[in-house]
Amino acid sequence: MDINSLLGVASMTNENVKKADQVGRVTKTNNIFDTMLKSALDNINSTNSLLSDAENAEISFALGETENTHDLMIALQKASTALQYTVAIRDKFLDAYKEIMQMQI
Repeated sequence: MDINSLLGVASMTNENVKKADQVGRVTKTNNIFDTMLKSALDNINSTNSLLSDAENAEISFALGETENTHDLMIALQKASTALQYTVAIRDKFLDAYKEIMQMQI
């Protein structure tokens, strides 16, 4: 175990602690934003795949390849629900953005 690293912690001043705390907050904020962005992109990708599946089900039903209307309606409903959810999230993000832009500093 290297004791020199422990001695460096003991010699930190209040200013160094404040700077380290600010860097930690920025890193944590960036991690939260990164997580939210990845989640939003995953949501968009899953919505796109559900819309594509629904379109393929419609095409195969129209061509007479399948006669199962039950599967067609399930695919359409999944796509519709996913699209409504994505639009609702987008609206919330836009509302939050507008509210942040109206803040006075």
